Amino acid sequence: MSDEGLKRRKFLYGTAAVGALSLAGCSSGGGSSDDMSLRVGTSAGGTKNVGLAVEKAVDNHSDKLEYSTIESPGYIGTIRRMDQGQFNGGITDNNSLLKALEGTGTFADKGVDSIPWYGFYAFPYSIYIIARDGTGIETFDDLAGKKVYPAEPGYSTRATTLDVWKQGPTKDVYDKMKIQDMSVGDAPGAMEEGSIDACIAYGTPGAGYTGWVTQIASRVDVHYVKPTDALKESAKNYGGAGTSTIKYSDWSMANKDIGTDEVFTWDLEVNYTFNPTASDDAVYELCRVVEENNQAVNDSEPQFNDFETTADMLASARKNVPVHPGAAQYYKDNDAWNDDLEVASRE
Repeated sequence: MSDEGLKRRKFLYGTAAVGALSLAGCSSGGGSSDDMSLRVGTSAGGTKNVGLAVEKAVDNHSDKLEYSTIESPGYIGTIRRMDQGQFNGGITDNNSLLKALEGTGTFADKGVDSIPWYGFYAFPYSIYIIARDGTGIETFDDLAGKKVYPAEPGYSTRATTLDVWKQGPTKDVYDKMKIQDMSVGDAPGAMEEGSIDACIAYGTPGAGYTGWVTQIASRVDVHYVKPTDALKESAKNYGGAGTSTIKYSDWSMANKDIGTDEVFTWDLEVNYTFNPTASDDAVYELCRVVEENNQAVNDSEPQFNDFETTADMLASARKNVPVHPGAAQYYKDNDAWNDDLEVASRE
């Protein structure tokens, strides 16, 4: 995206976005510190459970912040609704933010005028590949010509996976895959019947796997598909995903031996983000609550990140997505600020 395009987005933060929030009854004068309320959009399922766990922590451990969870249609829908001013905070992912910023993917035909500012890292969906025993699939290269299921169409984990695979080092293998399209409810049966040779496995490390993946592991003999150097390069070079290497013993799937001691993952990084109309004091207070009461949030919802240090809250931040001033101040006050990042400006 051109510098002019980025400047236009920042300008629209101060005009269209603030105006929309005013119409929605959520504005506090563009970030006024006297409005200690956050309306946070979140998709259904595990993400909503994380939002509700954070809301519970706020209710129990803050006497000044008002926090409400508003259900929103997915991570992309959350970005769109924040752009429309329907709420001043939202849980969304880095890949969707990247596409909104660059006007690619679903945002190519219908873009947004404003991109929400980064707050803190909520949780990852870490992704790797498993295959049915007997398919002859051992490494990523063996997926060429095979029936591969990267989750249900429309899922953010699927979009991130395909975006990684489409990168230069792995595109030749991806182009030869027979990508399968079906609901996640049908996937376990299809894996049993042989209609799927390999699929992605994902969840939040330490908290478990998504339900349909657990069903497959319980019903089918599967094994880990080893990443090639090309796959690692594609994952590490793609700006919309993070990467991790995780001990399998710390994150086993249905207590199953899949033939590896560790898994290499590409990660859908899910973040708390905020519009400029979210006051600095409100965002600062939310950062304080989730760090100081991290265990309480984890007790309510293990999927939420376990922050060992304040800096861990910034682990998924990107240089091209500015940090909300309230969050940035919290990190600076706790000696955790990263000078490579940009503090968002309302000017």
